[in-house]
Amino acid sequence: QVQLVESGGGLVQPGGSLRLSCAASGSIFSAYRMGWYRQPPGKQREFVAAITSGGSTNYADSVKGRFTISRDNSKSTVYLQMNSVKPEDTAVYYCNGYLALRNYWGQGTQVTVSS
Repeated sequence: QVQLVESGGGLVQPGGSLRLSCAASGSIFSAYRMGWYRQPPGKQREFVAAITSGGSTNYADSVKGRFTISRDNSKSTVYLQMNSVKPEDTAVYYCNGYLALRNYWGQGTQVTVSS
């Protein structure tokens, strides 16, 4: 199994940028499909972005063109670069690892977009 720890959240102004990181340990990181999900206040958790072991990516329509997911297998880390952020991006962001029908989650990091 894999353990996931997110970092990089915080307060950012509308139109600004933020980069989230998720460090993995305990398993073969490169084999995992990695993703980011978020849970806005009072709402259900939703998909944001994902990257396969081969580097293919996909995004939610709401973040396409603004967010970029990437991974560094040598550091067992996945990133989410968030640009042109909007107040509706405010949420707790969770890192997800998926392999062989099993999901693993980090503890989450808060992102607040406000002036």
